[in-house]
Amino acid sequence: MKKQKRFGIDIDGTVTCQEALLPFINEAFKLQLTLDDITEYELTPFVNVPALEFQQWFKEQEPRIYTESPMAAYAGQVLNEWKESYELYFISARSENLLPVTKQWFDKHDLLYHHIELIGSHDKIASAKKHRVDLFFEDKHDNAVAIAEECRIPVLLFDAPYNRMAVPKNVVRVNDWIEAKAWVDRWRQETAE
Repeated sequence: MKKQKRFGIDIDGTVTCQEALLPFINEAFKLQLTLDDITEYELTPFVNVPALEFQQWFKEQEPRIYTESPMAAYAGQVLNEWKESYELYFISARSENLLPVTKQWFDKHDLLYHHIELIGSHDKIASAKKHRVDLFFEDKHDNAVAIAEECRIPVLLFDAPYNRMAVPKNVVRVNDWIEAKAWVDRWRQETAE
């Protein structure tokens, strides 16, 4: 029997919608930011408070944010189509203590997972290698590039105003999960043994 392809999948900004944090930030800091305003991944330049204060606020609000984050368009539909054909390994920079909240969110949205790993860091290379993923889904530019180059696998980068820097050949920019699915379908045919 042929081994199933294993996908490494980021959660925040990939499975959850990229705007998920903005309502919380806007409410807490009396702002009116939209996704188009966020032109870099680091959010502190966009809020009117010192970095340490923002980090403390974020740490306190993480459980609420992750509980209430909406799913990205078509993510549930595509991931549920894939659950029998691929192994879905969700690898996130969230801290490990957020695993119960994360699993509750997956259950609430009826999303199957084969494995969830919260590594507490944006460096996902070790996890991608350890789990021998064949393909990765990401929204953070430098993560996508590093995973693609170090693991020598394709990475689908979900396009956003904060990740529009140049990418190497094996990082493929997609606009949504429908485009991701179409790319995966082509890739699967090309890599079929």
